[in-house]
Amino acid sequence: MRNNYKAAGVDVEAGYEAVEKMKKHVARTQKPGALSSLGGFGGLFGLDLERFNHPVLVSGTDGVGTKLILAMAMTIYDTIGIDAVAMVVNDIIAQGAEPLFFLDYLAVGKNNPDRIADIVSGIAEGCVQAGCEIVGGETAEMPDMYSDEEFDVAGFAVGAANKEDVLTPERVEDGDVLIGLLSSGLHSNGFSLVRKILFKDHDYQLTDIIPELNNQRLGDVLLTPTKIYVQAVLPLLNKHLIHGISHITGGGFSENIPRMLPENLTYHIDYSAWEVPSIFRFLGKVGEIDISELYDVFNMGIGMVLAVAPDQVDEVMTILRAQEEKPVVIGDVHVA
Repeated sequence: MRNNYKAAGVDVEAGYEAVEKMKKHVARTQKPGALSSLGGFGGLFGLDLERFNHPVLVSGTDGVGTKLILAMAMTIYDTIGIDAVAMVVNDIIAQGAEPLFFLDYLAVGKNNPDRIADIVSGIAEGCVQAGCEIVGGETAEMPDMYSDEEFDVAGFAVGAANKEDVLTPERVEDGDVLIGLLSSGLHSNGFSLVRKILFKDHDYQLTDIIPELNNQRLGDVLLTPTKIYVQAVLPLLNKHLIHGISHITGGGFSENIPRMLPENLTYHIDYSAWEVPSIFRFLGKVGEIDISELYDVFNMGIGMVLAVAPDQVDEVMTILRAQEEKPVVIGDVHVA
């Protein structure tokens, strides 16, 4: 039976080997509350009802997107898992919830255990950074759907908060100050436009050394993992210092900041408050893209925005700097 299945393109034995290679990476993420080990039919996690006595579960799911195409081209597989985790847990923390556990979905054309282990190592690193545990996942070998070298990565996470602590737009007030947390680069958004500008409209190669990017290899800059903000923001949530959080993803400022605001409020951004990273300036120059469109697509150097009461800004900035962040006051909230 297995020989027939292998002839059809699915290698069961390679799948077993991949699971064994994953286990050491998954073990890094273990935390109190886990009730199951890798390989069960479902991931189990016990909610601490002493911490969450009015619990609300907050879930999120996302993928890495076409950034994966660049990872495949460079055969660099151990960072994109961080992106998969980051895109989900940053959304969860934006609701005021602490990420608890994560499950991944990996679809491959051919089951390559070493490559899968590299991908999962990145997922595990992302979970360590976020303080959440991998409780399960799925690796699907899908010949004919993907080529032997192609794959897709997505993830799902659950977090928790006490009901009274969930961040809703109604918490944000007129006069709140907007504090920006710096991004690590492109994160995992806008790569269809990035690829069009650099590789379809122009003949750049991933191995090119780019003077405008501090003489770094282009592919390395593009594959810089998405920053995870969980550990920086949790102390602020625990002290009830945050009125609202916006995770700046696809759609940039104009789409994401309004999501944390009530209908009667709008916002102002001082775009001179921080230095836009070189990768965004480079893309704008090469692609001849108007600055307003750049801000509508990319994070432009600010990956998360916090709404804070004016009299608590100093305390928030101090706590963030203690977490090795470089927070910047970038604007305010006012009546529309």
